[in-house]
Amino acid sequence: MQTTEKLQRMVHLAPEMPPVCRLGLATRGNTFLSAEDVRLAMGSGINYLNWSGHEDGMSQAIEELGSSQRAQVVVALQFSARTVTAGKKELKKVLSILQTGYIDVLTIYYMESEAEWCEIMKPGGVLGFLHEMKQQGKIRLIGLTTHQRVLGAKWAQTGQLDLLMIRYNGAHPGAEEDVFPITRRLNIPVVGFTCMRWGAMLRSTPDDPPGFKVPTGRDWYRFSLSNPDVAVALMAPNGRQELLDNLCIIKDWKPLDSEYLKMLKAHGQRIRKHAGHFP
Repeated sequence: MQTTEKLQRMVHLAPEMPPVCRLGLATRGNTFLSAEDVRLAMGSGINYLNWSGHEDGMSQAIEELGSSQRAQVVVALQFSARTVTAGKKELKKVLSILQTGYIDVLTIYYMESEAEWCEIMKPGGVLGFLHEMKQQGKIRLIGLTTHQRVLGAKWAQTGQLDLLMIRYNGAHPGAEEDVFPITRRLNIPVVGFTCMRWGAMLRSTPDDPPGFKVPTGRDWYRFSLSNPDVAVALMAPNGRQELLDNLCIIKDWKPLDSEYLKMLKAHGQRIRKHAGHFP
């Protein structure tokens, strides 16, 4: 259950890793941030960097980190490989691009079916290779990214994963019942993504009450951060201005009051009704 009594700012994902700000930064194919933008975010206190695996401003900023700076940043990587052969090739490539000897959090990207899980678990599947790399210190935490809440919670219970990355927002709060009770019991950190459902959370609906003011992006990030089961909530701003708007959260780190949280939940349900398909 969400609480507004205290809004924790930093979290430890693992003993050997630095504490991270719970508001993380992500890049993806349809957004743009320069290396200078990423450095600006880090200078504001952001130190969880979720990289897509494609060379961009974030990879450049990480590559240019000195050793002391690198030790204070948690680099998370979305990993596509499903086999040992592909995994060796991909890991070698990303370590070379980033000019680093290790990845802090490697999440197997978009695992959406039981068949895919069986593929990475079988002999020759990538998961065994990733555990070997963890033993060698090239990976610190092994995670998985999925939209499938029930399957994600099931896989978390296998003992094969250190972290789960799951969709969570006001229109898609199902993780509160399907995932968080399990990850809480297992003490597995959860990273929340799609906090604004690709911008849908910023729109009005035909069912909005009279005089209703549409919540801002900062409101929706605070919605995710207000849930203590979310270790890190990812933002993926497109450009400097969106980044600056989001960074206002750092300067004004505060919880949502219960009435405002209730309003956000109600609008999230209206968005769910009108914004299209939600599995």
